[in-house]
Amino acid sequence: MTRSLVLILDFGSQYTQLIARRVREQRVYCEIHPCTMSIDAIRAKSPGAVILSGGPASVFEEGAPSVDRGVFELGVPVLGICYGMQLTSHLLGGKVEPAGEREYGPAKIEVHEARGILAGFTQGEHVDVWMSHGDRVASLPPGFVSIASSPNAPFAACAHHERKIFGVQYHPEVVHTPRGAEMLRAFLFDVAHLPPDWTPGSFIEETIAKIRAQVGDGHAICGLSGGVDSSVAAVLVARAIGQKLTCIFVDNGLLRKNEAAEVVHMFREHVAVGEHGEGKLRLVHVDASERFLSELAGVSDPETKRKIIGRVFIEVFDAEAKKIAESGEHVTHLVQGTLYPDVIESVSFKGPSATIKTHHNVGGLPERMKLKLVEPLRELFKDEVREVGASLGMPHHVLWRHPFPGPGLAIRCLGEITKQKLDVLREADAIFLEELRAPGVSYEPQYAHTWQAFAVILPVQSVGVMGDGRTYENVCAIRAVTSKDGMTADWARLPYELLAKVSTRIINEVRGINRVVYDISSKPPATIEWE
Repeated sequence: MTRSLVLILDFGSQYTQLIARRVREQRVYCEIHPCTMSIDAIRAKSPGAVILSGGPASVFEEGAPSVDRGVFELGVPVLGICYGMQLTSHLLGGKVEPAGEREYGPAKIEVHEARGILAGFTQGEHVDVWMSHGDRVASLPPGFVSIASSPNAPFAACAHHERKIFGVQYHPEVVHTPRGAEMLRAFLFDVAHLPPDWTPGSFIEETIAKIRAQVGDGHAICGLSGGVDSSVAAVLVARAIGQKLTCIFVDNGLLRKNEAAEVVHMFREHVAVGEHGEGKLRLVHVDASERFLSELAGVSDPETKRKIIGRVFIEVFDAEAKKIAESGEHVTHLVQGTLYPDVIESVSFKGPSATIKTHHNVGGLPERMKLKLVEPLRELFKDEVREVGASLGMPHHVLWRHPFPGPGLAIRCLGEITKQKLDVLREADAIFLEELRAPGVSYEPQYAHTWQAFAVILPVQSVGVMGDGRTYENVCAIRAVTSKDGMTADWARLPYELLAKVSTRIINEVRGINRVVYDISSKPPATIEWE
């Protein structure tokens, strides 16, 4: 199928992903590419519109990022944001100069022309926006007019209405520009006349066809963790190729309470495969917990723990995959839950990252096993993955489970890992999540407000009093954070009553803990996980 496409050219802005998310929220498909993309490659994409992102550079700097001027001759609408506006003016014959007063933060613009990207506003209206620039446009290129100004930027927004080229000195994509979404909607629909055809249903239909063509007569395997990404990827591939997919779930002994049993039950009993749901998912459950714990014995360094867990996972997964191949199946593909932010990171203008993020500890497997990758979610952001999962009929609690680190409880059990410490941690963690999700808890009735919540066992013992005796037992930290993407996070302001109940239950019900503390650190400067 053919769908509308907005091409976002990245000049290194910290907000480029936000531009993409705002466009996708309007049900319009978009892709981010580096500003160095050739004009031939741009034409081959046949975009319906182009957005030039902001960036930290100045157009005056030697080696400042630029774009092929052919972008403005494509005959499609172009929107330049901040640096993108300055570059547009610079390339098309305007003048850019250092601003007398740099603007970083909130500002007000006055609308001069209520048309184009400002069609939803009124002339003379003052609008709150978010500025972040040191240069400004001093004179516009031929054919351009000012459609908004601010006290420090006479051309806060400009337009060439005939060529449908627009520029804004502020950032409409950030939440600090409250009506920025209206401006982007106007660009997409009123100016570019793009259809909102990027829907979960259209994505599923298109992706299933792609997967069938990609896998062909071969078979695929998937490292299933039970997390959102791998779960949705597995269900989507299973819908496409049915029982030619085998999922391998490795229980490393570092999972939360009852998690292994819940994952196995969910995918064996409640996931139908094939186009018409005619079969059940093929799932291999490997209990390798003793092997993992044996390899981790005596290890307390966090990075060493991670490396051991990753290595052992690959060895166990590889052994199971060979059994599947030896049974007569022609395994040709490996399914991974790569998401779009990971793809963007690997091709950003700031320079390729060393590797795309390793997913579910399967890093290195494709090369080791000589398999081709199937990455059905590589076009999606996290919220879109959940929408696709819901359209596939997956349960809410699977799609909205809190992120769980690949090394599992190993990095929440500080210091040396033992089965006894893990069991204590599992019980404390289960109590915290149970109370957080309990019916009637006003803070989080469907745990949709909290990005992550968990317990941590500290390598610290504390004096306590229980009954008539003194105790000397473990300290448990509980942590809950709010976040949109995990890049930054703030500690959740949980009700005192809830914290009191959690503390009382953990101390009373979990033998080995006599003190509970609540982590009130934000990210940054702290991280979400403790190790």
